[in-house]
This record gives sequence, structure tokens and C-alpha cells, in this order.
Amino acid sequence: MDILVCVKRVPTVGGVITLTADRQAIDTKASGFTISPHEECAVEEAVRLVERFGGSVTVVSLGPVAAEEQLRACLALGASAAVLIETPDGGETGPIATAAALASVAAPFDLVLLGNEASDTGDYQVGIRLAHLLGRPAVTGIKAVTVADDGSSLAASRTYQGVLETFTLPLPCVVTVKEGINLPRYPSLPGRLRAKRAAITRVPPDSVPSGQGPSGQGPTASDLRMTSLRVPDASQKQAAVLGHGVSAVPALVSVLEEIGVTR
Repeated sequence: MDILVCVKRVPTVGGVITLTADRQAIDTKASGFTISPHEECAVEEAVRLVERFGGSVTVVSLGPVAAEEQLRACLALGASAAVLIETPDGGETGPIATAAALASVAAPFDLVLLGNEASDTGDYQVGIRLAHLLGRPAVTGIKAVTVADDGSSLAASRTYQGVLETFTLPLPCVVTVKEGINLPRYPSLPGRLRAKRAAITRVPPDSVPSGQGPSGQGPTASDLRMTSLRVPDASQKQAAVLGHGVSAVPALVSVLEEIGVTR
């Protein structure tokens, strides 16, 4: 079984998110980069499937040359090959262009895995658009994958509104997985050394096609334009001083009674 896992280089933001002056990107001067937790689980799931059925795991990313760092991290986890599809200016691409670029390398693979959404843009679109371009069945938001013993199909499960849903798809197909489908392993020292020496295949920007459907119809990459980003308003928090020392006890008792704590 040959599996392709699509990953994206995203900022590691653990605190306050700030934007660039033109509001076109997240200011990453004070942060590092990683891949989304969903995609970490997708890499782990692919490695587990190949350990059971044999085959190969290839990771692919659309982005700047610096995204080699994230691809090598995936190689250290057990992926056997990596492909970097370079963007012309290293900037952000929309879901239409992203799916078209990934489709240019995804055709030979039996299974294509993606994270359910990227942690920075949260588009939820690339997996579906990629499946459409490839003409393959797809299922999203998956928390469990089981491949048939003969390798001809897989069962993918998810929980929606408290109900377990299981879908059976013939291979080849496209599946997007959510964080929690597994517990990703830590890279071993031999894995890190192997990843450091591994060759990464590069696809130049001028070979990336526009986003067209399988019949040549549908939207192109130029149909969507980002105007600006906006950081959501933070929730307001207030603190009230009930008093000091013994004098604050009556007010404290009153608050406890309001929230249902009895004496």
C-alpha cells in the first residue's frame, strides 16, 4: 500500500496572535513553525498502516523551501519519502490552488491522508477539493481507519452528534483525519539521522497547475482572493475584590450561595 500524507507548514503560536502590518499574514517573527496536530496523526496513521500491510509513506507539502524542516520531521517519524511543491513567493495559497498542486503528485497513491483542517486557516476544503480533482471517494473528520485484509477497501469511522458513523470506501480514496485518531510517536535518534540525510524531491512552482475539475470545468485558483485577516475579539474578563481579611467573609459566603454552594 502506497500512502501519501499532505502536510502544511504552520506557525507555532502558543500565545497572543499578531498580524503583519498589511493584515495579510500572521506575524511569525517571535514563533517557530510546525505541522498541524491533525496532520501529525495522519502521518502516524500512515506509518502504522504500512507497518501492517507493507508499502511506503510519502509526505508532501506545498510551501516555501523552509518547509523542508517539517518534511524532515515527518521522515523522522517513519515516512520513507518527501516531496516539496514550491510556491512562487513562499506565500499562502488558497484551497483551490493547494488542492490542484497536491493533485499533481497524488495520482499514483492508493490512499491519500490529510489533516481535517490546517491549524492556521481552518479551511476544511483541501481534502474534498483534492478528492474531486482526482475523481476519488472521500470522507472527512475521521477518528478510526481499518483497511481490509485484501487491501481493496477501508472502513472509516467518526462520531457526529453523538452517533457513530462508519463509511466503507474502495481504494484508492482520500481521507481526512482528526487529532486523537492515534497517539503520534516520538522520533527516534536513528530516525532523526536518517531524515537529516534524506533527499527531498522538489517540484518547481512553474509546474504547478491551476485548480480545475477533472472535466476542465469549475473554479480556478484566481477566483478567490484574500482581502485581510482579523484576530477575533478576546473575551472580556473581570475580577472583583470582595474585601480584605475577615470583613470579606460575608461577601464570600454570599457568592458561594449564589453559585449553589451550601453551608
